Amino acid sequence: MNSMPGARILKTNAFGTAAFVITAFSGVIHAGFLRTLAAVVALILFTLGCAAFMWALLKAFQRSRTDAIGMGGLFFLLAPTAPGTVRRPFTALLIVQVLVGLGTAIATFNITPFTPLAFGVMVPVYGMGLAGLWAATYGYFDPRSPAGTRAQAPNRTE
Repeated sequence: MNSMPGARILKTNAFGTAAFVITAFSGVIHAGFLRTLAAVVALILFTLGCAAFMWALLKAFQRSRTDAIGMGGLFFLLAPTAPGTVRRPFTALLIVQVLVGLGTAIATFNITPFTPLAFGVMVPVYGMGLAGLWAATYGYFDPRSPAGTRAQAPNRTE
């Protein structure tokens, strides 16, 4: 993990996801302060994810002058944007964020419909934002076609 480009971004994602999982599960088991802490962690990760998302978009806009950047490749690291050694951990962390966010909110919904753990459903923005930041910085995108050229539509005569 250390030798790949952008390893710090992946480590940051893993650390935030671990903090979210620990606080969210603690909030399911114990009410009160731990649920509030889980909500605070979820909101902090959501805010950091929004910042990473915007930073990724700004970097992608700069790169779009020379590279053809697609949103799927940018935020979901679809091939060929990122190698499997990068795509798999980012995708796994995003799946964990989605499942834990939904699972902990649903698990406490029967107790009270207004649970602080519902904030956990916003945490996947953190994973997507960091994946986008990795892709905008280190990802591969095809070169943009030369200015003024467009793909020709097929000539259809009826």
